[in-house]
Amino acid sequence: MSTITTQDGTQIFYKDWGNGQPVLFSHGWPLTSDAWDSQMLFLGMHGYRVIAHDRRSHGRSAQTWDHNDMDSYADDLAALIEALDLKDIVLVGHSTGGGEIARYVGRHGSRRVAKMVLIGAVPPLMAKTASAPGGLPVEVFDGIRKGTADNRSTFFKELAVPFFGYNRPDAKVSPAVVDAFWLQGMAGGIKGQYDCIREFSEVDYTDDLKKIDVPTLILHGDDDQIVPIEASGIATAKIVKNATLKIYPGAPHGMAITHQDEVNADLLAFLRS
Repeated sequence: MSTITTQDGTQIFYKDWGNGQPVLFSHGWPLTSDAWDSQMLFLGMHGYRVIAHDRRSHGRSAQTWDHNDMDSYADDLAALIEALDLKDIVLVGHSTGGGEIARYVGRHGSRRVAKMVLIGAVPPLMAKTASAPGGLPVEVFDGIRKGTADNRSTFFKELAVPFFGYNRPDAKVSPAVVDAFWLQGMAGGIKGQYDCIREFSEVDYTDDLKKIDVPTLILHGDDDQIVPIEASGIATAKIVKNATLKIYPGAPHGMAITHQDEVNADLLAFLRS
């Protein structure tokens, strides 16, 4: 396996395929880099170098007790970028990964970044506060913490249903997709996954978004039951300079899988633009 070791001694697993301009993917919670396989195969076959890592305490990366926070995630991403000496990168983040790439720019700047893509991403702030009245009540995230702590195996299988919109009347349910979601979730460490819940829900990314100064594509489904579009994609498009928002009618949170062909086509068009 390909790994780097960060300054605090954490081993981070990554995939690095193909040649050409680098496209670096950051996955959502509680998943792994495998969540991007469809996009990586597609873009790799269209002449791009595609790279994705497993976030610390997720997948094949080391399971850490401490430092499961967004600053550390962003610094791990920076360490990978520096180790591979990536330049002119297109950063693509889904859900929590959207927060990760935003925080990367917030902490490390955009010197190595050409473009960014946020897909169903959590910024600017998911939890409901006085400054973010459109967010979700913190009790929602307390429920996710409880589900993860009590029986994450069952919880991940249950979470996959709204994640992919399989609870909608006209949904074409794929048990294999649910199994893959569960498998990726169970590969991670429970402590890191538990800590990460705060990072995708209660961390405010507004200042990070304001520092994004490269062309940015925002893709979001208007039936996203995990990261509702009004407080995320729509709000982000108002903050990020030079951002383009594309709304997918009826698409769920896991749109990179349920709407794979459309997402792939939009990514390729944006990369070539």
